Amino acid sequence: MGDRVKAILAGLDLWAEWPTETQRRIVGAALESFAERGFHGTSLKHIAQGSGLSTAALYVHFASKEELLFALSRRGHGLARDLVGQAAVGEPAEAVDVLVRAFTRWHAEHRTIARVVQYEQGALTPEHRAQVRDLRRETERVVRELIERGVAAGVLTVSDARGAAAAVLSLGIDVARWYTPGGRWTPDDLADLYAGLAARMLGATTCS
Repeated sequence: MGDRVKAILAGLDLWAEWPTETQRRIVGAALESFAERGFHGTSLKHIAQGSGLSTAALYVHFASKEELLFALSRRGHGLARDLVGQAAVGEPAEAVDVLVRAFTRWHAEHRTIARVVQYEQGALTPEHRAQVRDLRRETERVVRELIERGVAAGVLTVSDARGAAAAVLSLGIDVARWYTPGGRWTPDDLADLYAGLAARMLGATTCS
């Protein structure tokens, strides 16, 4: 794994938004329960039991389980936006390679939160869903503009930058759905494979 990929991933702290141990216990318990039972199958009692707190104690920090899902969704999609923003700097073909490798690895290594925030969005309130959608659009915009830069520079050859950006992101996102540690693929293997697939899909003429 390249130094840039390592540096980007090392700077993404999932838990930084929740500074206290109690908050992290609550959010961690919610995350595990949402992943295991789904949002609608999770109760505040499940989250309380997982965090070792009373149900009443949860309300001191979060008003509802939907607020917990929103907090996780905002954090997960915010990290995805930050990742692509950092990766999309520099020469376009190299930046695409770094972006795909980092994005793929993150979705393998953080598959639990990635799966929850991608597949439980329908449980958010309309207001919260709109905020998450804005984060997703910002992520897509960064990737689209990177691809457009590559086309303008003559190092990428693709006719539909918007569609290509969606396809590149979908490669990494889908990893969270099926990846299992200890299976055929390691995160590094997937990063290598997907970087090559993305380069061919985008018609990259150079790629580090």
